[in-house]
Amino acid sequence: MQFTVVAEGLAFPEGPVWLDDGSILVTEIAAGRLTRVTRDGRTQTIAEPGGGPNGAAIGPDGAVWVTNNGGFRWATIEGMLIPGGAADDYETGRIERIDLGTGRVERVLAQVDGHRLSGPNDLVFAADGSFWFTDLGKSFRHHRDHGGLYWVSADRQTVRCAAYGPHLNGVGLAPDGETVYAALTEERNILAFDITGPGEVAPPLLGALPGRVVASFPGRTLLDSMAILESGRIAQATLVERAGIATVDPATGAIEHCDFPDLLTTNIAFGGADRRDAAICLSTSGRLVVARWPEPGLKLAFGA
Repeated sequence: MQFTVVAEGLAFPEGPVWLDDGSILVTEIAAGRLTRVTRDGRTQTIAEPGGGPNGAAIGPDGAVWVTNNGGFRWATIEGMLIPGGAADDYETGRIERIDLGTGRVERVLAQVDGHRLSGPNDLVFAADGSFWFTDLGKSFRHHRDHGGLYWVSADRQTVRCAAYGPHLNGVGLAPDGETVYAALTEERNILAFDITGPGEVAPPLLGALPGRVVASFPGRTLLDSMAILESGRIAQATLVERAGIATVDPATGAIEHCDFPDLLTTNIAFGGADRRDAAICLSTSGRLVVARWPEPGLKLAFGA
């Protein structure tokens, strides 16, 4: 697929968000900042929350809500910037709210039921202003903290862990709002969770195996963030063995691959008048690119 490089030299870009003026917000995980990229490639720092700002979305209040994983250790391997375990100055994962006008960063959530968040990764807002987010967990030298799938009410007074487990990465809502999808990075599965109530999902047959599998990827093709298409199909970012964006039919499990030239092609978001402009993060090489997608992305609850 042909694409245009919009910006280079970004410090592991993630979490693309289209704005009404056609510019694109990205988090730069390795730099701990939120950046606006104009279509002519100029960059502007919006805020520097530190840690590891990851997924991002516009909320009902017009602010940018960010999942901050707390920061990684980094290595450069054959010119590629690669994330590892927890940073030496890691404190906690958290959810942050960033005012686009002032750059003010507010830490909204850092623990649930007395347990700190480990490595929040991605989030998606529902039409009522509540949101779902995933916590990927966090790797340390001799152990790993697990995360899960969480829900936060519209008034921010209620937080629920809908599913506990490791490696939950990208998250998205089906067009009818009745199913929440999440990607299991290392297990290479896309899971569907049937929503049964506010922050509640249908119980699995076995507690240690949450959700139901709607698609599986072979070999060393790992999974990162996702976006939902207007058709209800899933645009899933894939890593390592088949790096790029896979279009997945959750009804049949059918997978169509579109390769991109970066080992860690981490994220995709849709914008433009017809929502067919796809902003894609080629993260190890620090590039944000835009491609014309064959079908439109789903209109998000808030934002452009």
